[in-house]
Amino acid sequence: MSNMVLMLVIGAIAGWIAGQMQHGDDFGTVGNIFVGVMGAALGGFISDKLGISLGGGLVGALITATLGAILLLYLIKVFRGEVEDDE
Repeated sequence: MSNMVLMLVIGAIAGWIAGQMQHGDDFGTVGNIFVGVMGAALGGFISDKLGISLGGGLVGALITATLGAILLLYLIKVFRGEVEDDE
């Protein structure tokens, strides 16, 4: 049970950080948790496939989740057509 609570707390923090980095979007607590947990899964998958480790413990989990959440939000913007070309 404590692992689930910890996962939700890390997800909420990572989702909030990612939202702030993407033009200050705030998704609310439930949205932040969703973005953070999905970001953690995406970040973990990518770091595993690339064979890199972002550290262990809480800090490593938060870094992985935050980077994954930032990537997830970016990909959502790309698919929505909200990303502008610099050309």
